[in-house]
Amino acid sequence: MGWLTIISLNLFAILGLCVLSSERKKELREFGLWMSILIFLSSLSFYQVCEASIRKGIPFWLEGKSRIWFDFLGFDFQLGIDFLSYYLLWLSAFLIPIAILCSWESVQKKWKEFLICLFVMEFFLVHVFLVMDLFLFYCFFEGVLIPMFLIIGIWGSRERKIHAAYQFFLYTLLGSLLMLLGIIYLYIEKGSGNLLVLYESVLSTNEQLVLWSLFFFSFAIKIPMVPVHLWLPEAHVEAPTAGSVLLAGILLKLGGYGMLRFLLPLFPVATLYFQPFVYVMSLIGIWYSSLSTIRQIDLKKIIAYSSIGHMNYVVLGLFSNQLEGMLGAYYMMISHGFVSSGLFLCIGVLYERYHSRNLFDYGGLVQIMPLYVVFLFLFCFANFGFPGTSSFIGEFLILLGLACSNSVVFVIGGFGLLLSTVYNLWFLNRLSFGPLSAKVVTNMDLNKREFFLLVLFGVLVLFFGLFPNKLLETISWNLSGFLWLMNEFVLS
Repeated sequence: MGWLTIISLNLFAILGLCVLSSERKKELREFGLWMSILIFLSSLSFYQVCEASIRKGIPFWLEGKSRIWFDFLGFDFQLGIDFLSYYLLWLSAFLIPIAILCSWESVQKKWKEFLICLFVMEFFLVHVFLVMDLFLFYCFFEGVLIPMFLIIGIWGSRERKIHAAYQFFLYTLLGSLLMLLGIIYLYIEKGSGNLLVLYESVLSTNEQLVLWSLFFFSFAIKIPMVPVHLWLPEAHVEAPTAGSVLLAGILLKLGGYGMLRFLLPLFPVATLYFQPFVYVMSLIGIWYSSLSTIRQIDLKKIIAYSSIGHMNYVVLGLFSNQLEGMLGAYYMMISHGFVSSGLFLCIGVLYERYHSRNLFDYGGLVQIMPLYVVFLFLFCFANFGFPGTSSFIGEFLILLGLACSNSVVFVIGGFGLLLSTVYNLWFLNRLSFGPLSAKVVTNMDLNKREFFLLVLFGVLVLFFGLFPNKLLETISWNLSGFLWLMNEFVLS
């Protein structure tokens, strides 16, 4: 009953917000916060469900029976969850209350509509990770764009927010239309879009090559990969802090999740065929984004380009065809959700105080905001994979998988990590040390709300960096099954 509980709470939150008056700002915020916390606590119940599926030796825990919607089209509404879905669903539910709290003072208008957008987005995200039907996945996958489009366009912070919102929407929507063509073809040829049916189907090599290309392009935009990445820095710069946290924390992961859930197991022959192409594109993305990061002066663009590099590392791990690499890619997706969200929160703290995101407007913050600099130090070190942080586990496993798969990619990708270290240390040093900037004269360190939020992310970064075994053990069972399935199809 986990799904029914979460969806009931989600819909109740949306209806409750619609009933409450827009003038009652305090009640709106408190109601939205407590409902989001209840939904997050409800999402934890899926953990026992996923463990039970492992004990029974089944890949998915299926909730309810398969029900055909629109029988003449064959849309199959069936819900299923495994640990690959669970941790991302948990991350989605965790980030919604964070988004509300970090907007407590920064959002000054239309609080009611803002909260409704957050809960609508959560509704779509929950179903992205639960539905077993390809067409329904596509609907929820694209539905996430609508509330994020509104968040950027209405609550964005600068004059180009409308342009950024449309760029974000059109880039991701138009790219996904190609995936829709592939889904329609699978429905026509196989008579079903249910994943369990498609996993057991056999596609010819030519079919796999074409369908892989359609799906890959859609997921590559969501990650994003170079050269279809231009929407991300613009969206981050114009989005409010909550929008950046959700965009970096979970929306970028939808592309990686789509590759892992659909691209690799459905088209294994095409995956191996295109592996060199993906390696080249990912390495270009890593080096390009790292070099671009070094020359940025907008604080949000620095983290945005950094995110592009890290997500391209995820793609390298996913296509390594090694369990270690795939484990590292998934772990890095979860870690990036904590680290990048923490960094965007840090930037939001500065912007709320000084209304500037120009790097050269800051300096010497350790003199007036020492507590803030402690957290900035932690997240910057985690961002380049310092041992003891969650990112180190993901990067190490990815490089281990690449070493077993392709030594050339391992070397080139490994040197890309050095650039990550360079721009993170440069960013940290420029903000924190040196002479105190003339534009930063107010002694306003973190307040209780900001301290609480950053402590949450800091604890998670350290916890998953020091105690990775539980997550790795649970997802390795599902990933091992995926690898076995892929190799079986390739050998046959």
